[in-house]
Amino acid sequence: MSLGFVTETNKDAVHDDPKAEFREGIELLKNEYPQKALVRLMHAFESDKHNAYYISFLGLAIGRAQRKWDKASELCEMAVQLKPKEIQFHLNLGEVYALAGMREKALDKLDYALGLFGDDARLKHARSRVEKRRAPLLPFFGREHFLNREFGRLRHRVWKSLTK
Repeated sequence: MSLGFVTETNKDAVHDDPKAEFREGIELLKNEYPQKALVRLMHAFESDKHNAYYISFLGLAIGRAQRKWDKASELCEMAVQLKPKEIQFHLNLGEVYALAGMREKALDKLDYALGLFGDDARLKHARSRVEKRRAPLLPFFGREHFLNREFGRLRHRVWKSLTK
C-alpha cells in the first residue's frame, strides 16, 4: 500500500518541478509524442512565461500536436527575439514554418540563422530537409525505388559539378 503512495507522490513531484516537466516534454517530442509533450511543456510554460526555452518548445509542440500554425510560429518567433543567439530556437522556428507548408519562409529563417552562426551542421541539415525535392526521374516507379534513388544521386552530383 505504501508503494502506491510513493508512486503518487513522485508523480506529483514531477508536476511541481517545471524543469522536470520541460525535460520530459522534450523527451516526448524527440520520441514523436507531441500531444503528451504539449501537456508537459504547457505546465513548464505556466510556471515561467518568460523562459525562452519553454516558449520555443511549447510553440513547436503546438505546431506538431495541434497544427495551430499562427500560435506556434508566434511563440517560436518570440523565443528567437528573446534569445537570438540560441541556435535551437531558430531550428524550432524553421521546423514550424516547414510543417505549416511555408517552405520559403522556413528557408529564409534558416538562411538567416546560417548567416548568424556560420556553417552549423544542425542548421545545414534542417535546411536540406526543408528544400524542395525534385521530381523522381522515373515517376512510374515511385520515389523510394532504388533506380530513382540512384539516378537522383547521380543527377545531384552532376548538378553540383555544373554549378561550381
